[in-house]
Amino acid sequence: MIADLPKTRGRLVPNRPLADLSWLRVGGPAEVLYTPADESDLAAFLATLPVEIPVFPIGVCSNLIIRDGGIRGVVIRLAGNFNGVEVLPDGHLRAGAAALDAMVAKRAAEAGLDLTFLRTIPGTIGGAVAMNAGCYGAYMADICESIRVVMRNGTIRDIDAAELNFSYRHADMPDGAVVVSALLFPPKGEPKALVEKMEAALASRAATQPVEDRSCGSTFRNPAGFSSTGQADDVHDLKAWKLIDDAGLRGFTLGGAQMSPKHPNFMVNFDSATPDDLENLGELVRKRVFDSSGITLEWEIRRVGERVTKD
Repeated sequence: MIADLPKTRGRLVPNRPLADLSWLRVGGPAEVLYTPADESDLAAFLATLPVEIPVFPIGVCSNLIIRDGGIRGVVIRLAGNFNGVEVLPDGHLRAGAAALDAMVAKRAAEAGLDLTFLRTIPGTIGGAVAMNAGCYGAYMADICESIRVVMRNGTIRDIDAAELNFSYRHADMPDGAVVVSALLFPPKGEPKALVEKMEAALASRAATQPVEDRSCGSTFRNPAGFSSTGQADDVHDLKAWKLIDDAGLRGFTLGGAQMSPKHPNFMVNFDSATPDDLENLGELVRKRVFDSSGITLEWEIRRVGERVTKD
């Protein structure tokens, strides 16, 4: 396929293994991995890419299980010119889609802007927008004003946050769109206090989550519709980890995959797990939790690519 792709100032690599780019260190290859030189290069490439060739943007793969068969089409990985962070005079902050959440939080704190919730979230700003990432009661929806995307046909659009219809772990992203930057408007804070807040969050995370293990964070979403007051539908008072724990699955293993003994909603690659080990363990957990509670857990980790058929 690579011979038929448009010319680019970026880099095209056929059959590029993705395991070393994955947070879980598993997965097959990209049929073609494309690293664009800049926004205009990406736009020109997509404008002339045959419509039948699928595209799939990735960041640091911190929320993906990539199956052994790899990902068909063109996998787009932003780097270099897409990881800048600019603090604007009016208090806004513009972050490139490839900028690491933690780095954006630290840069913002230096400027007296409170994006401290991003400090403990693995991944990039592009992914944080796409899944409305959040923790400690703060979400991207609270501070995102607009995003800039390159559409599948190569057009460049600025999309107001209201059009994204942010909800729990979700944003309405246009099909085939590649996020290149986000305009954020964080609350203000005193830099020293913001640094201390981030340090406290990191310490709390280390005490309760398996931060030293290969994990994508929360495996399943907290179930919707369970409120302590009973007055709202889009609430998530019931925690996935508690359902998993009650089903007796804390520390449960399948192949090289494990539901962490430290936090049972964190799936870890603890012993050379395969993508099938991880995905099959997740499905087993969903079944056992349903059997014990009647609640069907929804994956928060995305499973992408093709499975290899085994004889």
